[in-house]
Amino acid sequence: MPEREFAMTHRPPLSAFAGAAPALVDAATGRRPADLVVRNGIWANVHSGEMIAGTDIAVKDGRFAYCGPDARHAIGPDTIVVDAAGRFLVPGLCDAHMHVESGMVTVTEFCRAVIPHGTTSMFIDPHEIANVLGLAGVRLMHDEAMVQPVNVWVQMPSCVPSAPGLEEGGAELGAAEIAEAMAWPGIIGLGEVMNFPGVVANDPVMTGAIEATRRAGKTVGGHYASPDLGLPFHGYVAGGPEDDHEGTRMEDAAARVRQGMKAMLRLGSAWYDVASQIRAVTEMGLDPRHFILCTDDCHSGTLVRDGHMDRVVRHAIRQGLKPITAIQMATLNTAEHFGLAREIGSIAPGRRADFLLVSNLAELTIDAVYARGVLMAEGGTLVADLPAYPYPAEAKGTVRLGKQLSAADFAVAAPEGANAATVRVIGVVENQAPTKALTATLSVRDGLVEADEDQGVAHIALVERHRASGDVTNAFVSGFGYRGRMAMASTVAHDSHHMIVVGTDRETMALAANRLGAVGGGVVFFADGEEKAVIEMPIAGLMSDERAEIVAEKADRLIAAMQEAGCRLNNAYMQHSLLALVVIPSLRISDKGLVDVDRFEIVDLFV
Repeated sequence: MPEREFAMTHRPPLSAFAGAAPALVDAATGRRPADLVVRNGIWANVHSGEMIAGTDIAVKDGRFAYCGPDARHAIGPDTIVVDAAGRFLVPGLCDAHMHVESGMVTVTEFCRAVIPHGTTSMFIDPHEIANVLGLAGVRLMHDEAMVQPVNVWVQMPSCVPSAPGLEEGGAELGAAEIAEAMAWPGIIGLGEVMNFPGVVANDPVMTGAIEATRRAGKTVGGHYASPDLGLPFHGYVAGGPEDDHEGTRMEDAAARVRQGMKAMLRLGSAWYDVASQIRAVTEMGLDPRHFILCTDDCHSGTLVRDGHMDRVVRHAIRQGLKPITAIQMATLNTAEHFGLAREIGSIAPGRRADFLLVSNLAELTIDAVYARGVLMAEGGTLVADLPAYPYPAEAKGTVRLGKQLSAADFAVAAPEGANAATVRVIGVVENQAPTKALTATLSVRDGLVEADEDQGVAHIALVERHRASGDVTNAFVSGFGYRGRMAMASTVAHDSHHMIVVGTDRETMALAANRLGAVGGGVVFFADGEEKAVIEMPIAGLMSDERAEIVAEKADRLIAAMQEAGCRLNNAYMQHSLLALVVIPSLRISDKGLVDVDRFEIVDLFV
């Protein structure tokens, strides 16, 4: 039997609640012994908002059977008994919106990295691999998600490409493919609907995708990346999206909740949107049950060094939330939103026995992690075995440049006879996904427009990598602060995932691009003609097949190389990876040119 089929048929068993109910009743009433009993805990009850001391929990067949005082009646000769010793019993944490590919690793490796941090449920949107491999790529990640010992549900990517007419990626998905995927067992809903102008304009592809999701009775994810809260926003909400994670201001969160959406507040490696938006709860007094915490994008270095959803919950508590409220936003609120409150999100009878033993609630110090009643991690270390998941050969070899690139491919010809040129410049904003639309006057030498270190303006290029066309789009970017001769190339370039190259020197840019093509994708950094860091990502040019901790070490070297070249931005790699995301304002680059996202149109490089 092939390895993937073996994995699919040997998923850790968990009966549907209907089939499990008789055994749960017997364990709850003492007629049958439980598999696991945890005694003397403080129950973080997200339903009532209480902390209930002196609580025992009993687990049978991977689900909670009894939650209350003194569960000795459920203990038999083979029952595992754990003394919580006054520690808090906290539901396993849920990440309501995230992209595994941003972790640079596979689903299995992502789980391996985040389980010790208390994450037991994830809602993943694999639209990165979808833009490279299409529906087959989504199915690969779906099947891998289905065999994990924790809960990984998949949101079917809604916008592939993200903005038709403004970019061309490696694949296209329409309403028919979305309707097909809705029948897969692990699909929980529609991924973030990024083409918000399409929804407002009643584009048939967008309305068809949303309608197919509605017919399947599943959740429609949102992505409204405009600060305009006028009629376009109202039209978008009327079109059907049920949540949104693109808010950055208090008024964004309030507007979404008032319109019946869930406001998803994200804290990723480079997106810091919780503090500003949580004020809608702490200052405006809005109902916290309509707010959800998520990460969106976390690279492996953040996962291994800093944490995952535990990091987000701690941050929310520091913004003034009561611990139980922050925990609700990362557990029950998420479960209810996706129609899974009878399965996950709380410690209560019938739910999957995903829970944490926490010694310090305010700091969310996690001593042990259980999933489906099985000990998965202890003292910050994974103790469960997660076998590697094999990816087929057709998922690799996706970086097709079509030719050996040279410095000439990264040259910008100035207007004839010009000694200087005024150009549009993509302005990076630290810790936020939106960019600024800037201008700069740059010098011209030998007929070519030059980058300007003193103004902080570097070259940026998008190299087509799906069809081996050899096409290169050139422009300029500011905000990284690079100095000296350097270049950084990446095939992680949301959402079309061509290759983005940022550099101060055209020869070095060609060197980096060709090197990345040779290793099959990933990220590489060159300075002074030498390779300073490389993260090989052969799976669709997006994910490594190495362990998360190895990838994290390589990511650390990348960050160090960027800093040595003058970059002081927090998690600048994440900023780099979004420079081609043509659905977030204000200025981006695509294979078709510079994109004014505020107007959703291609604009000329020269002003």
